Amino acid sequence: MQTVGGPVVSERTFVMLKPSAVERGLMGEIISRFERKGLKVVAMKLIRMRREDAERLYAVHRGKHFYEQLVSTIAGRRVVVMVLEGRSAISVVRKMLGATDPVNAEPGTIRGDFGLDITDNLVHASDSAESYEYEHRIFFSESDLVA
Repeated sequence: MQTVGGPVVSERTFVMLKPSAVERGLMGEIISRFERKGLKVVAMKLIRMRREDAERLYAVHRGKHFYEQLVSTIAGRRVVVMVLEGRSAISVVRKMLGATDPVNAEPGTIRGDFGLDITDNLVHASDSAESYEYEHRIFFSESDLVA
């Protein structure tokens, strides 16, 4: 990709629609927001989250008081895991999500518009290139990613 003024940096990010997004029928709304922003879905699947995978996904929080609640909130339940690609995808997605606690999320953000709970706050997304590299590999092989 190239624009007037220099190259556009395209990157990928891992996103998981948590059980509340799936159970409340918000998958299409949330995914369409990402697509309307110009992000492309390069991998996506609906899965029942295995406890082992939930523990791996949230390993960075192991030992914190909220770790078990994070894991148990998604373990054994349906989630959508996906990889999105686009210009500054990591920061764009994080901004679109809003604050972690939906009470503090601005209107117009996904959590601000639809979020009800701080733990099952609709969507998990990578917060850095390093977390993307770790997180997406839990659920996808490189051959799953469609350029």
